[in-house]
Amino acid sequence: MSFRVLVIPEDPLQNGHILKPLVQAIMGDVGKPAANVTVLTKPRVRGYDQAVRAVRDELPDRYHFMDLWLFFPDADKAVIKAMQDLETHVAERGITLLCCAAQPELEIYACAAFRDEISWSEARGNYRMKEEVFEPLLATYGDPRRADQGRALMVRRSLENLPLLFRLCPELQRLRDRIATHLQKN
Repeated sequence: MSFRVLVIPEDPLQNGHILKPLVQAIMGDVGKPAANVTVLTKPRVRGYDQAVRAVRDELPDRYHFMDLWLFFPDADKAVIKAMQDLETHVAERGITLLCCAAQPELEIYACAAFRDEISWSEARGNYRMKEEVFEPLLATYGDPRRADQGRALMVRRSLENLPLLFRLCPELQRLRDRIATHLQKN
């Protein structure tokens, strides 16, 4: 039986194209290359508050059978204490949830391959990174003919050097390590 991972984004329509290949790569790195990675689309959450409500109230009944849940909020609202509380809340229902707040927004992961064209430290600290950094890169390196406008293409380029991505985005390294620890315990 394969290992089943539920990925919970703030916006599955846009973020799912980045998160699915990212989580597949992380799972491969922790020794689960055949993990079945599912990006949450039902219910379709829109934004941090809806996602948190769904994780707390709706998803446990619907997705309790998944082996691991990963929540990827943007860092603007996802404070450490709130993420710890959310993990504890669903753990009480027998669900393993690991939260990874993307600094500053998860589109940063698709930008890592293009770090020589931007100021990486400024991008990591820019809470308008999506509009001011990611969207111009997407216009240059994406593909407007694709449904995702090229988001998956960009993140795949970033994933070509996973150790570098982990170094550039330490929250991903911490998530990877937490997943590995979870797998060792189970």
